[in-house]
Amino acid sequence: MEVNVLTAPGLHGSGPLHWQSIWEKTSGYKRIQQQNWDAPEMSEWIQTIEAAVAEAGPDVVIAAHSLGCIALAHWAQHTKLSIRAALLVAPADAERPGFPEEAHGFAPIPMATLPFKSIVVSSTNDQYASPERSRSFADAWGSRFVNAGEKGHINADSDLGEWPVGQTLLTELVRNWHTL
Repeated sequence: MEVNVLTAPGLHGSGPLHWQSIWEKTSGYKRIQQQNWDAPEMSEWIQTIEAAVAEAGPDVVIAAHSLGCIALAHWAQHTKLSIRAALLVAPADAERPGFPEEAHGFAPIPMATLPFKSIVVSSTNDQYASPERSRSFADAWGSRFVNAGEKGHINADSDLGEWPVGQTLLTELVRNWHTL
């Protein structure tokens, strides 16, 4: 059974040096293309995730970043579709003071158990969510929590390249979906 990976970038998408963009150069990876990366509307993002998952089928795994993680948590509350698992990297705290005003409707963040296996990866110096807040997401969502150390927002600015640690975590999710 083939497992495909959908990537779900956050606000402004993921540029060419972002680990998601690098992963997408590999066969089996496809980006969930949002209509508006710069002024996102949650309902539109949920609809786009729904369409991408419907097209990919239930054996898909999603590698989400930042606001893409929050959109995926919202999607999980509304969908009847299923996915195998999700790697949720640097979930952005859409409820924090100073959250970008151009991202509308992502708060409140769902704090319910996700209906799929997941791993939340957080950094100790992420400017968009404290380590404590990221851990609270993992606890609420029923996700395994991984502290990546000082990696900023775990994006292109973090200079991760192919991000082998993330690939290992994704591989773990793909290999173990049937046992968890």
